[in-house]
Amino acid sequence: MKSRAAKTLSDLVDPRRVAIGIALAALACVAVPAILSPYWLYLAITSVIGAVVMQSYGVIVGRAGVMSLCQLSFAAIGAWVVMRLNLADAPGGLIVWVILGGLAAAPVGMLIGLPALRVRGVNLAVITFGAAVSTDIVLGAKQFPGTEELKTVARPAAFSTNANYFVLVVIVFTVIAFALAALDKTRLGRSWLELRHSERMAASHGISVARSKLAAFAISAFVAGVGGGLMAGQLGLVVAGNFAMGQSVTLFAIAILIGPHHPEGALMSGVFGAAMATILEKVRLPQDLGGIVFGIVPIFALRSGMSQTDFTRNRKRLAKARKLRDAAPVADRERADAGPPAERTVGAPARPIGTGPALEVTGLTVRYGPVTALDAVDLTVPAGAVVGLIGPNGAGKSTFISAVGGFLGTLPGTVRLDGVPIDRLAPQVRAARGLRRTFQTTLIAPELTQYEYLDIGAGRRLDRAEADELLEFFGCPVGDLPVSIVDAGTRRLLDVAAAIAARPAVALLDEPAAGQSAAESRRLAERLARVPERYGVSVLLVEHDMELVRVACREVTVLDFGHVIAAGPTEQVLRDPAVTAAYLGSSETPDGAVPPTAIVTPTG
Repeated sequence: MKSRAAKTLSDLVDPRRVAIGIALAALACVAVPAILSPYWLYLAITSVIGAVVMQSYGVIVGRAGVMSLCQLSFAAIGAWVVMRLNLADAPGGLIVWVILGGLAAAPVGMLIGLPALRVRGVNLAVITFGAAVSTDIVLGAKQFPGTEELKTVARPAAFSTNANYFVLVVIVFTVIAFALAALDKTRLGRSWLELRHSERMAASHGISVARSKLAAFAISAFVAGVGGGLMAGQLGLVVAGNFAMGQSVTLFAIAILIGPHHPEGALMSGVFGAAMATILEKVRLPQDLGGIVFGIVPIFALRSGMSQTDFTRNRKRLAKARKLRDAAPVADRERADAGPPAERTVGAPARPIGTGPALEVTGLTVRYGPVTALDAVDLTVPAGAVVGLIGPNGAGKSTFISAVGGFLGTLPGTVRLDGVPIDRLAPQVRAARGLRRTFQTTLIAPELTQYEYLDIGAGRRLDRAEADELLEFFGCPVGDLPVSIVDAGTRRLLDVAAAIAARPAVALLDEPAAGQSAAESRRLAERLARVPERYGVSVLLVEHDMELVRVACREVTVLDFGHVIAAGPTEQVLRDPAVTAAYLGSSETPDGAVPPTAIVTPTG
């Protein structure tokens, strides 16, 4: 049997891909120096170093989806450290100096990343471009260490020639590529994909948006710093022009176009960045053509939301996934449609159900200027129960879910989870404490597979049996299918499965049956009714489908214009004339019930 450490390592890196990667790297180390002339070998070294720098774009732009225009500033820090240590004849040699240069760039990356906690998009791009401009000014006023003394960076004896130095930079590129590929399989790596598509979704899964963003900036800065150190080792002496701010913008455009978050994309980006000018010269085309191409083509990549390497990989991945899906036994698909299994035999044990309220909300008030969206709302979800939250459009249901989840900040009122106040906690902390939610619009990163998304939702690595059990229970196709090929209705069910996979105290489900047929909605209701017993999770369900509410919910609370107009056992509440009036919009109601038009919303 494999040890736990060996099994974990095999989960992070595919042994087959590792073997192929090492074989290709070894082949390049032997063939390239033997085939290329000295000039083209020099360009090959430049290309691989450029590929290392592009891997930093692969982290911050390709994975985390952050617009950063200052990666060459981090490379300049790495080069500066290497040249300073070389001037001081510091021990360790170039390889150690390169690592120290990367480590020096990492905290600077975190510092520049701090604004990303508040701003994003174009505004963040302006801030990072400002950092690149500042670096240009500083480097222009103060030369790199060793340039006045003309003391070139000393290479290690084993890598003193260009042929051997090519081997060194290939080794560094390969190690970084494997490390980043392994990181992609961790919770941190997958959190970047969620950040790229929705920070709110990431927070709802207990992911700290701040820590994930700062980690992305730090790791990308480290990688860029390593690339800058290797550049110093190649050139011997570097100047400010090697790290000009304009080049950062060009490399950003290349990153959008090609996709350096994949190793082949980083290599292609490095080759284009290093050899494009030479290629244009050889074919006798204007040098400005390269800038025009990389200024226009990325626009199409931005519009499609997919880089060239993403497009190529997805075609192969989807073709393989469709074959697996179409080859699935008909019995498996019929079993998924038939409903949940009668007995629960796999997966983690159900969460112990307490005796008091699982969720207790008192006096929750939400105001948007003069408009009161929720007015002193009280709601209780008993432990081990499914409670419905219903009301007409605009009643405040989704606002209530967002407020309880912490997405609207600190508000008047109290929220207690298992008797503990959580109303002053951030959304990701509430999620980690056992309060999970879904959204009306599915925001799952399409690059993920079903298993990967369940792992993110659970906050841990699920074994295949537990993951399949969750998928089967909620009527999703069983298997590690890419999210991009499942329909919208299945994605909603996958959202629910991911929320339940965490075994929270309470799951807040916002219209999970939207887009489902009547039969599918009925099956979902039966499944949700069994969630507390099966998984130990209490549920607050926001839903418009009254038949689903009748089947799934033991109790119901009704909102109208931000007020609770009824609460109690489901059938009793649904027969309440005030509830009927709220849904039908009648101005006259039997038994003296107050119509919704008579409710005055307070201001202030």
